[in-house]
Formats: sequence, structure tokens, C-alpha cells
Amino acid sequence: MKRAVTFVLALLVGWVQFELWFGKGSVPHVMSLRSEVATAKERNDASQTRNERLAAEVRDLEEGLEMVEEQARWDLGMVKPNEIYVHVDPRAVGDAPALPPSASPASPPTQLR
Repeated sequence: MKRAVTFVLALLVGWVQFELWFGKGSVPHVMSLRSEVATAKERNDASQTRNERLAAEVRDLEEGLEMVEEQARWDLGMVKPNEIYVHVDPRAVGDAPALPPSASPASPPTQLR
């Protein structure tokens, strides 16, 4: 009788160990699931940041025309009527002659608004 009980207990311990290492909820399976969850959290965080940035841009577009104007200027190179676009090459700034102190522009610069 003792041998039967010992044998049954040994089988139960063996079965538990088998399930622990090779079953559905095994240690390697749980580790791989944790890795997948960590990867999904990273993707979700990146998506959340992108969504917040896009939501802020949408709010700006809904609330005012400043964002539309900025997008048109930077992306499309648009200028307002009676506005002169001047591009200064940063490499040539040191070579450009300076205006004498007595010289003044013919007309004041055009304001954006």
C-alpha cells in the first residue's frame, strides 16, 4: 500500500512538473507572452504619443488659422499678397556687405497681419 501511495504521489509530482515546463501555462510560454506584452506596450506608447501630437494639431487647425498659415508657408512656400519672400543663405551671411548707417530701406517690411 505504501508503494502505491508513493508511486501515485511521484506521478502527480511528475505531472505537475511536466505541466510547469511544457504545458499551456508553462514557464517558457509565460515568458514569451510577457515579451509580447512588453512589445505591445511599447507600440501603444508610441501610438499614444503620435495620437496626442495629431490631436493637438487638429485642435490648432480647428481653433485658428495660424497653423494653416504656417503649414502653407513651410510646406507649400506660399506668401501673402504684397509680401516679398527673401531667402538668406546662412553660408553667405558672413560675405554679405552691410548697409551704411545712413542708408535706410525704401519702405518698411510688410507685416504678416
